[in-house]
Amino acid sequence: MEFITTQQWDEDLWQKTRDIYNVAFGEHATKPEKVIQNMFARGLSALHVLKENDVVLAMALTGAMPNSSVLLLDYLAVRKNLRGHGIGKGFFDYLLEWASSQPQFKRILVEVECDDTPQNHARIQFWEKCGFQLLDDYKHCYKWGPQHYMAMVHYLKGKPAIPLKGEDCLKYMASFHKESYKQNFKA
Repeated sequence: MEFITTQQWDEDLWQKTRDIYNVAFGEHATKPEKVIQNMFARGLSALHVLKENDVVLAMALTGAMPNSSVLLLDYLAVRKNLRGHGIGKGFFDYLLEWASSQPQFKRILVEVECDDTPQNHARIQFWEKCGFQLLDDYKHCYKWGPQHYMAMVHYLKGKPAIPLKGEDCLKYMASFHKESYKQNFKA
């Protein structure tokens, strides 16, 4: 197996990854491809993949605001027919190793759907197995969907002296999403 991380847009790699992304998140939760390309052009994103024999098994999109110590795990997905076999946890371990090697990052944030469903409970349990913890009971609902979200954190370099608040983390994530959609006006 081969782990790849790129912070440059790679059309060939994206073509091999796109179906995993679309199947896992559906139309209502994915960013349009032009937005993702713009995120790369603006230096806001990285694509991480796990490949075997030139087939992508898992993918993740991460993001960070300029000069930030926070890595946002925007999307992580495993090919549908391979789920439930430990690939997601192993893939996250690779992401954790990569993030830990980047001196600017002190923590990883992920937002999770938290409405009371078996699927959401399973997702939260997955992230807890990966070392994340729910910050508090603050829930946020974006204007484009009925789902509620909570923030989870994985500390890379020790906990901060002042505990993080879920509301602040979700506001940070919302600002990242807003920034993702801004046009790139660089020449």
